[in-house]
Amino acid sequence: MLRFIIHYGIHFLVPIFIGYLCYPKKRFWAIVILLSGLVIDIDHLWANPVFDPDRCSIGFHFLHGYLAIGFYTLLLAHTKTRIFGWAFLIHILADFVDCVLLRLQF
Repeated sequence: MLRFIIHYGIHFLVPIFIGYLCYPKKRFWAIVILLSGLVIDIDHLWANPVFDPDRCSIGFHFLHGYLAIGFYTLLLAHTKTRIFGWAFLIHILADFVDCVLLRLQF
């Protein structure tokens, strides 16, 4: 249960917190964009089973792969794509923490 709370807390609370603090003039849209980082979970549809609570997403799904993570990092370089890079990297952070907690058997 703790793993679930931490994982989804990062997925939802961290983007809201960052959007609220870092984008005061465009707070609503910043939060919407940061939360849209969840869209990369679409790659779960190609897995069998689609959802496996005991599977680490990092390196398994193609939008959670190391090449994709490198691309998300490159998005930080340009101001127009930076918020999307943060959205995807926050998502990857949540999944990475979940992988660590999975290995620790939380």
